[in-house]
Amino acid sequence: MIDSQQFEKDVSIIIVCYNSLHLLRQCLDGLVKFTSDINYEIIVVDNNTTEGSTEETVSNLNSVVLIKNKDNKGFAAANNQGLAIARGKYVLFLNNDVIFLDNSIKKVYEFAETLKEQIIVGCKLLNSDKTIQYSVYDYPTLLNVFTSNFFLYLLFPKSKFFNKYHQMNKGIIEPTEVQVVTGAFLFSHTYYIKQLGGFDERFTFYNEETDLCYRFFNAGGKIYYYPNTSLIHLKGATANKNLTRRYKNESFATIRYFQKHFNGFSYFLACFAHYTGMLIRIPIFSIAGIIRKDKVLIIRAFSNLRNLFSFPTNAFKNPIVNRKELSL
Repeated sequence: MIDSQQFEKDVSIIIVCYNSLHLLRQCLDGLVKFTSDINYEIIVVDNNTTEGSTEETVSNLNSVVLIKNKDNKGFAAANNQGLAIARGKYVLFLNNDVIFLDNSIKKVYEFAETLKEQIIVGCKLLNSDKTIQYSVYDYPTLLNVFTSNFFLYLLFPKSKFFNKYHQMNKGIIEPTEVQVVTGAFLFSHTYYIKQLGGFDERFTFYNEETDLCYRFFNAGGKIYYYPNTSLIHLKGATANKNLTRRYKNESFATIRYFQKHFNGFSYFLACFAHYTGMLIRIPIFSIAGIIRKDKVLIIRAFSNLRNLFSFPTNAFKNPIVNRKELSL
């Protein structure tokens, strides 16, 4: 067990922001309003915001430590900057586009304190209309890569073989061990996350939490979904400002996960399924976008067409020393 006395805080809350400072303000206001009976610090990492002043946004909060970057280092690297100075027994990686409804951090902290394992915990996330948002999923496997790209997950929504989000379709009402929780709210032991080297910075945007949960589990840790508290997550609120860039980043992150965790023929098949999936979505999204007069669907079709001719360089050919793969 980790000795709590060696830490100055119970929880270090790390929030990465890039523009959309109104979301950061809303997040911080709710965090301060609802979070009580726990000793915490807030670390905001500004990835070179150009629309407004982050200093002004956090100026009236004494508990905020602000790190300002001169360029956009990406989500993974920015979170690692916060992790490096975290003084809490636990660390919470929190998106700036969440809205607090409850004393969620205290509840998750108390749940974590009841466990003796090395843990990552995610809580229930809601859409803006307070419907359940999918925030738990399985690691990418060759099978669910195919089922996702060829729409089989729609035919078998509760099947663990055909839908990586199958657990969310069963209505989880008790704390449950899962494979991956989304990075919008990811709570864990600071010590163990540091032991793993934090997020792998080769995942610039997207899939960094999938990779972290996979490495954490393989090192002996456990991942839990805690449904007894919830937050609203305005999913993609910042990324949706530039949808073309978002879809390219998502595609590249998917390929990078294959590059790191697949090999040989399975790697080839995963890439084949990914690009075939993009190909068949071009006419589907185009036709649906025209019929519905939906600009987003048309942009998705165009982005899939562009991404067919884009492929990220393999950053995993040569291991890098600052991303450790250790046992916990």
